[in-house]
Amino acid sequence: MEQLSNGLTLFFSLLVEAIPFLLIGVTFSSLLLFFVDERTLIKLLPKGPLMGALAGSLMGVFFPVCECGNVPVARRLIVQGAPASVAVGFLLAAPTINPVVFWATWVAFRDQPEIVFLRVIFTLIIAVTIAWVFSRQKDLRPILQNAVVRQMPQVQKKEQVNPLLRSGTYLLQTDGAAIQLDDPAAVLAQKPDQPLATKLQLVVDNMIQELKELGAVLVLGSAIAAFVQVAIPRDWILALGQNFITSIIAMMVLAAVVSICSTVDSFFALSFASTFTTGSQLAFLVFGPMIDLKNIGLLMTLFKPRAIFYIFILGAQMCFILTLFMNLYVS
Repeated sequence: MEQLSNGLTLFFSLLVEAIPFLLIGVTFSSLLLFFVDERTLIKLLPKGPLMGALAGSLMGVFFPVCECGNVPVARRLIVQGAPASVAVGFLLAAPTINPVVFWATWVAFRDQPEIVFLRVIFTLIIAVTIAWVFSRQKDLRPILQNAVVRQMPQVQKKEQVNPLLRSGTYLLQTDGAAIQLDDPAAVLAQKPDQPLATKLQLVVDNMIQELKELGAVLVLGSAIAAFVQVAIPRDWILALGQNFITSIIAMMVLAAVVSICSTVDSFFALSFASTFTTGSQLAFLVFGPMIDLKNIGLLMTLFKPRAIFYIFILGAQMCFILTLFMNLYVS
């Protein structure tokens, strides 16, 4: 009974912590959709894979969202036609490289400023590298979920299928054209010159639509994270913290399992400062915002499982190597 109570407490705490940032991400996504000219946005983005990856990784400075809110924004960027390097770079780096998280990390580790800056540097290295790798995939459609592919303008242009043969609610016009009524993005794409009041209503409609989709997987991911925390004794993980190799692995596993928001995870990591190595604390701070059980559920709304697997493997390997070097250097 006590384990059930603890599990419910963890479950609701994860939801309470994550939902505000999911709302922020969904809001940014909808505002990008209805108030940012996608053609202008794409023109401003670097075309080269490396510079695109760097630009995307630094966009969190202007869109300060955590790992609960970066997925809808990244999805909106992909739908708008942004390069893969930009979207993936933003997806991986924005939860860490933003003013809110930097300030929170500085408050927690003001006596260890190297952790504050190395967290940003390591995250930037990993995000840029993985984003550059994904830029080699010229056509993202094979690794994207079907719901995302259907919203991409270039796909809609290539499709020669009568829209009335696809799922959804449509209004047939006198000229034979059809407007999809249950997709706010489609409404704007087909009727771009909308008055401000209509655009605001479409923003709200799109937010509700994305919250239904992302909120469901957020609840599922939070439930899984809470269950794992209760089912697996934390002492088993903490016992590995003395070794400069196993401590990194333990903290990476802990970061994935605990699923703490990037805006507050630095205070959680600080509690292990006396028992865990510096490199393992950095592993927790760098790896957690990129991949955790709660975030995997959100990523499933954007990418197919094999793409998430690639991100997980590349991110885990690079994080381990960089923080292991840190442990060896400090020791």
